[in-house]
Formats: sequence, C-alpha cells, structure tokens
Amino acid sequence: MASDDNKNYSIYISGVGGQGIIKTSVIIGEAAMLEGYDVVMSEIHGMSQRGGSVSTELKIGNFKSSIVEESKADLILAFEPIEVLRGLNKANKDTTLIFNTFPIVPSTLTQTGETYPEIDDIIANLKDNFKSVYPLEANGLAKDAGSILSLNMVLLGACVANDDFPLSKETVETAMKNNLAPKFHEMNLKAIENGYNAIKDKLL
Repeated sequence: MASDDNKNYSIYISGVGGQGIIKTSVIIGEAAMLEGYDVVMSEIHGMSQRGGSVSTELKIGNFKSSIVEESKADLILAFEPIEVLRGLNKANKDTTLIFNTFPIVPSTLTQTGETYPEIDDIIANLKDNFKSVYPLEANGLAKDAGSILSLNMVLLGACVANDDFPLSKETVETAMKNNLAPKFHEMNLKAIENGYNAIKDKLL
C-alpha cells in the first residue's frame, strides 16, 4: 500500500522505562515500511532506564518532522494511566486514546506524600472529553499470553483493532517476528490477539 495524504497518521507513545516502548515504535515503523509508507520517528524523550518516563513520536505518511505537534496526534498509546495524561497536549477531541489501566506509582509521588489518582476518575474524565477512549487491562492480557513482557504487543494489538489505524494486523505480526527472537513469537502473537480482541469487543 503506497503512502498518500489521506493515510498520514501521527502516534504519540508513552510509558515507563522497561515496558517495551522503543521496541513497539520500531515494530510499528517496520510494519509501515512493509506496507509502503514513509515513516519518521523521534528520538527517545525522557529517561529510558527502568522506572523513568519515556515517550516516542512516530509519523506514518508524508511528513518531514517526527515531532507530533500539539493537538495533532491521531493516536496516543500509553503503557500506564498517568502517561496518557502526560500526552494530552498532543490530543484533540478526535484522537484515539488507548492505555493500560495498571498503575506504576512513581517513587517521587510516594516521597512527597501525594496520592495516585483513582483510575476510574481518570477514565471518566477522559471519556467526558474525548470520543475514542479505550482503557485496557493490558497487564492481565499479557500474563494470559504467557508473560508480562508481552505487554507492549497487547497494546499494539489494541491499536490494530482501531479502524483508523493504517496498518494491518498481519503486517504488524510480520514486523514483530522480524524484530523478536523466534522463541517469543507464539507468546507475542497471542498477546497481539488478546489486545486486538479486547478492543474489538469494546467496539461491538
């Protein structure tokens, strides 16, 4: 599939170091190239070590800059609830929000005595302000696939289930296989399927 202006698609991905955010971006980028699109991807923003906040920005289509401008993201993919809030400056009312509902409480929050927001409150607030909000119990779906390490593929499977996402499930699976060791393929295929089905169920 050749790239065209109608298929331009901007993605902001955020999470915590160690969750596989960078690998997810690489797999999306390769899948896009396999389908004939141009791709630009940002450098990592934030602290990539385990526990630090990390974000990447990726554009599929006819773009010169990899930076997703304010209010211009088509998709925000967050691996942790607070991380979806960090990216909302990139969103508009039509932006799709897909995020993992399992919290990772920052040590700084504990040290200051502040409390982590209620997940239900985060979800309700987002649904009040955005049309396409998909919270996902991704940790549980990853464990069901075989390991929490497949969390990123659960979330990627959820992206593919969104009708606006420009890449096919089959191409994403091929890109995953190209980037991960064969011994992990079966687990990650199940993880993609789990995420995909979870969103499709919400769309019915």
